[in-house]
Amino acid sequence: MATPDEIIRDEIRALAGYHVPDASGMLKLDAMENPYRLPEDLRGRIADIVAGAEINRYPDAGAARLKARMKAVLGIPAGAEVILGNGSDEIIQMLALATARPGATVLGVEPSFVMFKLIATFCGMRFVGVPLAEGYALDAERMVEAIETHRPPLVLIAYPNNPTGNLFDSAAIERVLNAAPGLVVIDEAYHAFAGRTYMDRIGQWPNLLVMRTLSKSGLAGLRLGFLAGRAEWLRHVDKVRLPYNVSVLTQLVAEEILKHQPLLDEQAAAIKAERTRLHDALARMPGTTPFPSDANFILFRTGAPQRAFDGLKQRGVLIKSLHGSHPALEGCLRVTVGTRDENDRFLEALRESLA
Repeated sequence: MATPDEIIRDEIRALAGYHVPDASGMLKLDAMENPYRLPEDLRGRIADIVAGAEINRYPDAGAARLKARMKAVLGIPAGAEVILGNGSDEIIQMLALATARPGATVLGVEPSFVMFKLIATFCGMRFVGVPLAEGYALDAERMVEAIETHRPPLVLIAYPNNPTGNLFDSAAIERVLNAAPGLVVIDEAYHAFAGRTYMDRIGQWPNLLVMRTLSKSGLAGLRLGFLAGRAEWLRHVDKVRLPYNVSVLTQLVAEEILKHQPLLDEQAAAIKAERTRLHDALARMPGTTPFPSDANFILFRTGAPQRAFDGLKQRGVLIKSLHGSHPALEGCLRVTVGTRDENDRFLEALRESLA
């Protein structure tokens, strides 16, 4: 009988995998979720929709009605096609599978969304991460040099970036778009909090695709992401999408919630207001230095990251420790922006932990 060492690929056995910590009983501020629930009347409407769903039947494989709703309310330009996925993670996997020629490279930046590198590895591709410049800026010179060296069929750029929270300079991104020989995918997972987008610029570059998820807008439990771009690209990417990948319930519930886009916009505005307040409070707190954020989280540095993280957990608050994950993130922790009460609880627990 063969052993895992003989069967499982070396690079897979070497991976640590994506760890999701147990948050039972904790104030959960580690996963960039929207802290606000939907109003009771809308939840009642969703309950009726779910009760009437034909879960004995397969979902619409093309999700035509949901796509039409998304195009109507999410600013997807006329003529652009859309692919749906089980969150943005599945979209990234589709892109990697579709471009994974032997020896191909996925190019990104570091530090950035960890799933870019993990999924590239899953799909047998090499990931090359170009270090960010001072202030977590996109280093256009090094990006172009890496493009010329590796000729990547796929470039992934988070905008705003996770975990740093900042938007990259548009001129730097345009240099990447102009230099790239293949696809450049702008991951706008935090678009609702950023105020800037490349969605309306899809037609300007033939190799530009824009990816988003609805998870950060309050629909994390539905697991719905999408990719928008030219049909000449998406019709091939769609070939590696597994059949019926978006469930009946996800399609029905998302379609209904997107009829109430102003509500989601109001929640995003409340999060942005709390983001400003939370950033200012961290800036005033001795021993912490927050970084500017255009997302729904704040990266901050402290001289005692482990003590802060452990102290918060002991006080029932779970955030994300990035200390030790990358040289540029030494001493860094990341906190999701919650409600006013949740943010106050976090701040008090952090003060006590660092005292």
